[in-house]
Amino acid sequence: MQKPSVNEDKIEGRNAVIEALRSERTIDKLYIQDGCQDGPVMTIKRMAKNKDIFVKYVAKERLDQMSDTGHHQGVIAISAAYEYAEVEDILQKARDKGEAPFIFLLDNIEDPHNLGAIIRTANLAGAHGVIIPKNRAVGLTSTVARTSAGALNYTPVARVTNISKTIDELKKEGLWFVCADMGGETMYRLNLTGPIGLVIGNEGEGVSRLVKEKCDFIASIPMKGDIDSLNASVAAGILAYEIVRQRG
Repeated sequence: MQKPSVNEDKIEGRNAVIEALRSERTIDKLYIQDGCQDGPVMTIKRMAKNKDIFVKYVAKERLDQMSDTGHHQGVIAISAAYEYAEVEDILQKARDKGEAPFIFLLDNIEDPHNLGAIIRTANLAGAHGVIIPKNRAVGLTSTVARTSAGALNYTPVARVTNISKTIDELKKEGLWFVCADMGGETMYRLNLTGPIGLVIGNEGEGVSRLVKEKCDFIASIPMKGDIDSLNASVAAGILAYEIVRQRG
């Protein structure tokens, strides 16, 4: 029988997952076959809870589709390709540069290509870091790393439990927040200078209501075409460079 194996992002098989959880390896999320209650799986569930790792229960067919080995044994872990930073690391980077903080906050981006592209834009726009949520969003997979074109080596990415709470904490540090939304004020009319957080929403649903309510500004991007929305990474780039223009 083929042994459970580890590839760049996926860790398959009960023993391999348990060993990964015991190590210092960063696990973004766990997929566990719905209904599994035996000893090793219960151990994995307990370890995941202790490490505050998001667990998603799925049908065996879903795991079969995800599996590269065909021997997932009811468990697949998704590991991070890069280590996560802390929010304080991002603020410290701004202090070290003597600049007002400029941070991207991503509200449940699910496409790894979008996340990688946004991290690349953040780096090129001079942002001090990116903040993503732990749950219901893509983490730092190898696809994200490749799409970022090396930006992950220079741009810290922090992962937090609650984006809304993080916004509240960053407001105490003097940051203002702007989110992208079609119903907002045209971005050219807003004052986007000073310490600022740029909030970009989910590809399909946009910025969630709770997060939007925390934002100080809601910015719309002028559009002249026949469709009504931009790709999340493109919207992030357009707004980021309006911030760059105003900060310049």
